[in-house]
Amino acid sequence: MRRKVLSLWIIVILFMAGCASVPTKDIKVDAQIDPKANFSGYKTYAWLGAAAIVNDPYGQWEPPQFDADAEIIFLIDRELRKRGMSENTTDPDLIVAFAAGIDMDALGLKVDPETKKDLLENVPQGGLAVVLADSETGIAIWVGIATAEIQENPDNATVKARLDYAVTRMFKKLPR
Repeated sequence: MRRKVLSLWIIVILFMAGCASVPTKDIKVDAQIDPKANFSGYKTYAWLGAAAIVNDPYGQWEPPQFDADAEIIFLIDRELRKRGMSENTTDPDLIVAFAAGIDMDALGLKVDPETKKDLLENVPQGGLAVVLADSETGIAIWVGIATAEIQENPDNATVKARLDYAVTRMFKKLPR
């Protein structure tokens, strides 16, 4: 009986995951690491601050009542804690900072479905950079970057899922 219930839950979870698909193919993630950094020595972190660099005069990329900065901080905190780190504002090993940028007027090439030729079109772009710096030296030891096409007029769930995808993938590139 327990096996049947467990099997049923697994099927339900897989079904829900398939239905809750969010577009992520356009999200590109990369990270650069200081090869001299000893990541196992870093156990604590503190926030330097956040900078929002936004060019979205019509409010097309962030839904009303959605705080992207708070969500990004939440996701970064989660990823650092998964790696056994804890926040310490008095004597941290690492300083954490991020910047998000949006360009709603960016242009890019898109394939015309009828002619199969490239056309120059408006392709709003966004980027997120996360920096981990050694608190003693101030030197950046890891920088993660995610870029993506901005989904116009998305709902809260879509923005949350796309940010989660980007931050999770970015931190997979952080050494343990």
